Amino acid sequence: MADLKTTYMGLELKNPFIAGASGYTANLDKIKQLEEAGAAAIVTASLFEEQIQYERFRLEEDLHQFDNLYAEMTNFFPQVKHAGPKDHLGWVRKAKEAVGIPVIASLNAVNRGIWSEWALQLEDTGADALELNFYATPNSFEKSSMDVESEQIEILGEIKNKVKIPLSVKLSAFYSNPLYFIKQLDEIGVRGFVLFNRLFQPDINVEEQTNLYRHNLSTGTEYEASLRYAGLLHGNIKGDVCANSGILSGKDAIKLVLAGASCVQVVSTLYKNKISSLANLIKEAASWMDGKGYKELSAFKGKLSATNNQDPGFYRRAQYVKNLIKADYTS
Repeated sequence: MADLKTTYMGLELKNPFIAGASGYTANLDKIKQLEEAGAAAIVTASLFEEQIQYERFRLEEDLHQFDNLYAEMTNFFPQVKHAGPKDHLGWVRKAKEAVGIPVIASLNAVNRGIWSEWALQLEDTGADALELNFYATPNSFEKSSMDVESEQIEILGEIKNKVKIPLSVKLSAFYSNPLYFIKQLDEIGVRGFVLFNRLFQPDINVEEQTNLYRHNLSTGTEYEASLRYAGLLHGNIKGDVCANSGILSGKDAIKLVLAGASCVQVVSTLYKNKISSLANLIKEAASWMDGKGYKELSAFKGKLSATNNQDPGFYRRAQYVKNLIKADYTS
């Protein structure tokens, strides 16, 4: 019987399937169902800076709503520096208590002070690790790519100096050179790299001539960018690669492990096929291993990475005439 055990950020996982941050991981009943279905770990729904800033604004508004009525009432409320989404912190604690698998907290911030402060507070919940969502949506013509990356590296360094639990970074694919950026984060001490964050993309309703907000689920082959970089990174960084986006089957996960990933995160397939379908993905991966005679994941992890691939250009060429010659048009 195939042994699917793997490690990620130093955490022992019973298989490579992690339930990624979603509405499912913001519900205790669903989290328990994910554990029962075989999830090796969960990433809790993200804490967003918008939540923190909104609650701070509301508190400030409440503290001063009577300021113009009576001067003596300005000190009626106690001196409170700020307030934050305490409910979210309490929720992460409950999630950790509810399951026996590793629980990874998730933080999605912008301002430097928010990153450091709330990384510490999430650590205090008892979470086994912390996932930081790093990306930058271009909205300035004056800020260079170097400025963006330097700021993120500095933020990561500040968090690393304060937080003791393992850190992973969930990245977008939109860096000038993701390999260089990941290498810098790896040298600071990031233990895991989640490739890649699936960002909201705007759309327009042409009939109504209005903004269109979509919540699109992943589709097949969206894992290909993750596969490329997992293959390029294998053997070249200390941290682990966790593939994300478009992993809808057990064989999809196998592909990523062959490229060099230690594990994968799944979300869309759970929404499309129900939480219980996760057990089928695990069985499919185990069945493939049994059929190929692999007893452990480590026996084939990175077997087809850039370092081990017989075709050195497989991961490095973006436009490749050999693709036209060798392409499998039946799959």
